[in-house]
Order: sequence, then C-alpha cells, then structure tokens
Amino acid sequence: MEPKSLNQTETSGNKRRISRRLKVVLSVGMFLFAGIYGFKYYWLEHPVGTGPAGPMVSREPFESVWSDRDVLLIGLGDSVTAGLGAQPGSKSYFNRLVETTDDDADGISGICLSKVLPNLWHKNFARSGSNSIENLEYLVPQIQVQPIETLGVIVMTTGGNDIIHSYGHQPPKEGAMYGASYADAQPWIENYRHRLAKIIDEIESRFPGGCEIFLGNIYDPTDGVGNAVLSGLPRWPDALRIHAEYNSIISEACSDRPNVHLVDLHSTFLGHGIYSRQFWNEHYRSDDPTYWYCDNFEDPNNRGYDAIRRLFLIEIAKVIPAVLNGQGPAQK
Repeated sequence: MEPKSLNQTETSGNKRRISRRLKVVLSVGMFLFAGIYGFKYYWLEHPVGTGPAGPMVSREPFESVWSDRDVLLIGLGDSVTAGLGAQPGSKSYFNRLVETTDDDADGISGICLSKVLPNLWHKNFARSGSNSIENLEYLVPQIQVQPIETLGVIVMTTGGNDIIHSYGHQPPKEGAMYGASYADAQPWIENYRHRLAKIIDEIESRFPGGCEIFLGNIYDPTDGVGNAVLSGLPRWPDALRIHAEYNSIISEACSDRPNVHLVDLHSTFLGHGIYSRQFWNEHYRSDDPTYWYCDNFEDPNNRGYDAIRRLFLIEIAKVIPAVLNGQGPAQK
C-alpha cells in the first residue's frame, strides 16, 4: 500500500477538524434552541385551558327551594366582583351566582341562587379599579337600608388594588402601595384592618333583618414566587409579606364575626398564575397547569371566574339554608 501523500494527510486532518467544529456548532445550537424553547414554554407562555375550573359543587343543596323569604344579593368591591375580563359579561362570578349560562358544564348547570331563592333580588355595586378606601367611601353608601323582612347576602372582594396599584409607576402610597417596603406599609396595613371592620359595620347597619357576608381573600398571580418582572412589573422584595398581612386581616375579620365567611381564593388560585407550567414550583397543579388570569395579570379570565363562582356557591350553600330556616350559620 502506498503511503498517503502530504496533501492527502492534510485534507484528512482538515475534514476531522471541520467535523469536530460542526459537532460543536450543532451542539451549541441545540443547547441554545432548547434553552430558548424552555424559557418560552415555562416562563412566557400561559395556556388557559378549556372546560370547567375549580372545585366541584354538590348539586344536593340546590335540589330544593331554601326559602321564599326576600333575599338581596349585593356585590361590593373591586374588578373581581365587578367582572372585568369576563367575556361576555354574563360569565362574571356574580352573574353566574344568580344564573348559570347555556354553555356551562353539565356538572354546574342549574346550580345557582335563583333556583333555590324564588324571591331573590340582586345588585352589583362593585367597581373596577376601586381600592378599599373607595369601597368604604363610595360603594357601600349606595346600599339602601332594607326592610326587616329582607336577608342580605353580600359577596365582596376588596384590598387587592390597595396592593398592586399603581404598578410601580408612581411612589407607593396608601391605597396604591406597589413597591413599598414592609416598614413603610405598616400604617397602611393597620388602616386596612380598621377600614375593613368599618365596611362590615356599615353593611350590617343597612340590613336590620340580618345579613351574611362572604369575603374573598386576595389571590397571588405569581404562584407564591413574588416576582412579576416577566409580566412587566418592577421587582418588589416585600410583596409577599405585605400580601400575607392583608390576607391575615381578611381571615381575622371572618373569624371574629359569625356572619362573615371566608372564601379562599388565594389557595385555590395558587398554581394557576404566571408560573403555572413550572412543575418544580411547590404549587404546581399537575391535573390542570393552566392560567386563570386575563392578560392584564390581575383579573380572572372566564375559567378563573368559574372557579370563583364555585367557591362562593360552596360557602353560601353551607350558610344560607340554615340561616333562612332559623338555625343560624353552620359552625365555622
């Protein structure tokens, strides 16, 4: 066999070097592609899913009329109760408490308050963008004093806008504290405690025949992470701590008064925020890792409102039939 020429040896070496470089380039390219795809999949994409969302509601309590007494259902608070983001508007949780929609899932179809309360009236005074200060000063006063024959059923969400406004665009202040330090927020937190008590007092004063208040706590679109930079909001180191204080106040208000009942939106919505696809998050929901919020990051989408409707129905069904039958609310 003739020995390879110098040119043949050089050509063979060049081919090996080109092959190695090509492998390196391909490997780096695949790594970058996987990284970009993974970042997009786990951090940027927020699939909303389809079908019903939230807990199952037992049909049994809704199979017979609770009472023919006059009942006034009132909505109070912010955009969650106002229904911002529900498409169409009939899919807000407040409207779906009153009536189910034609396209509701079979499991929830017909489960609503109008089926069990033939003399139900309803008014929604909630206003999108309102904070707890405006709730007390402008929204609650719209409720007129009711006849003694009327039972009030109030559904309310208030306090979330106190926390998230003005999205870091302005220096934090009471009622719009985004970006505040925990120390700076302390007096505002205490004011919220007293304000919430005043709101409840003012509601009760308008129902001499009694009222039951169902108070939703404040959900967390960051799934317990506390970082919303990828949603366009600046970092806020004390966000979760302040948020927890607000929810603690809501929980205490419900524990202190027998006619005020907690509706736990916070726990149910964990795992359905901007990190819903991240399986390593402690709140990951493998059965439904989907996003329950609108594009605005702070209000629910249709599936989110479905879940809220279900949570309120479950709590209302625990309390109102017993109250209407003179037995008092169930033990908390």
